[in-house]
Amino acid sequence: MTGKELIIKTLKHEKTDRIPWVPFVGVHAGKILGKTATEMLTDGDNLYNGVMEAVKLYRADGIPVMFDLQVEAEILGCELVWAPKAPPSVKNHPLEGVDEVPCKCKVPSKNDGRIPMILDVMKRLKADIGDTTALYGLICGPFTLASHLRGNDIFMDMFDDEEYVEKLMDYTTEVCKAMAKLYIDAGMDVIAVVDPLVSQISPDHFEDFLSKSFTEVFKFIRENGALSSFFVCGNATRNIEVMCQTEPDSISVDENVNMADAKLITDKYNIALGGNIQLTTVMLHGTQQENMKTVVDLIDSLSGDKFKPGNLIIAPGCDMPYDVPLENAIAAAQAVHDTETVRKMVENYEAPKEDIYIELPDYEHLEKPLIEVCTLDAETCAACTYMLSAALEVKEHFGDKVDMVEYKYTIKEDIARFMKMGVKQLPSIYINGKLVYSSIIPSKAEFIAEVEKFLK
Repeated sequence: MTGKELIIKTLKHEKTDRIPWVPFVGVHAGKILGKTATEMLTDGDNLYNGVMEAVKLYRADGIPVMFDLQVEAEILGCELVWAPKAPPSVKNHPLEGVDEVPCKCKVPSKNDGRIPMILDVMKRLKADIGDTTALYGLICGPFTLASHLRGNDIFMDMFDDEEYVEKLMDYTTEVCKAMAKLYIDAGMDVIAVVDPLVSQISPDHFEDFLSKSFTEVFKFIRENGALSSFFVCGNATRNIEVMCQTEPDSISVDENVNMADAKLITDKYNIALGGNIQLTTVMLHGTQQENMKTVVDLIDSLSGDKFKPGNLIIAPGCDMPYDVPLENAIAAAQAVHDTETVRKMVENYEAPKEDIYIELPDYEHLEKPLIEVCTLDAETCAACTYMLSAALEVKEHFGDKVDMVEYKYTIKEDIARFMKMGVKQLPSIYINGKLVYSSIIPSKAEFIAEVEKFLK
């Protein structure tokens, strides 16, 4: 059975001889080739070669062609900030501060932006490995795209201007369908609708503003002959059920979600679940043995009579960090391909403990409020970007009356700090050591009111 057959059978809920493996190799392919993230995402030959090398090196059953959620935003007028080891981030928001919504006829076409390059690479990969490897076309989900266009105003709009949110979501839904059709026509087997910001809203807001859009997109993908994945980052636990109700073929989650709890829900709806190897503590900073043990433990945690057999894909929690050691991803792949042998190899393994001393501030005696923004990394995580943006707006409002700092889960010292602070979910915001926002991006007015409680 080929890797492609494994993926397709899993997404169609059919029996397979093992669990499939999809390494989410985006800019990390640059590490493999010795290229920067920018060189990978703007040059078709680099992109093609990176995917081909990743498939061979990591024995991928399925692979994303490109992992960049800013392709659509760039075409629609967002300026991007490029980085050597991360996908670009959105610098400006064309709809911020205005009450306009673009005409639904103004959607990306095959000749816009980087789309010609992407389609060319997709067709080349389809011809060369399309018979054996499931190819994933990743599109920016409608809510995250709306946030790229609107900025943090979108979160206030949900309370103050529901009609505007509905119109904007209708527009971004048309963009998603247009992108999905382009990628399906280029031969993609699975369209992954990647929407990190879904984890930052409540189930009620999801049902009020997002359910219609996602249901429409997944129906469109299905009607056009492809399979689908609903890909969300952050702690999406509270939204797994409403996500299932939009009828994707699969759902992919990151390390913030308990996979066993999520699979009980996805099994109920007969939807495949994908994830969720820890990106930084394991893949980036861990050992080969730790990566193998993590995969084995993950597989074992999802076995047993209470779970439906199959309906599972092992994958990193999101786009692999650029600097993940190649041997770590190889180890994860080995654990999926030869689970029984690896289980014996790591049965007595214990991960080494980092001895990093962290001294927390004396929160009770600070001269002014301290806002601590805890992120995976605002340069690479869209939800983290908007959480940090909310904090920066509040910092600008108060000026020197408050202090603000971002801590990143990609840095070993910050990981140790999170452990000492008791941080459970990312992104989160603490004020004077007290958790005030966890996986929920606040409106500016709400955040300002919260900070004022801490002013002396």
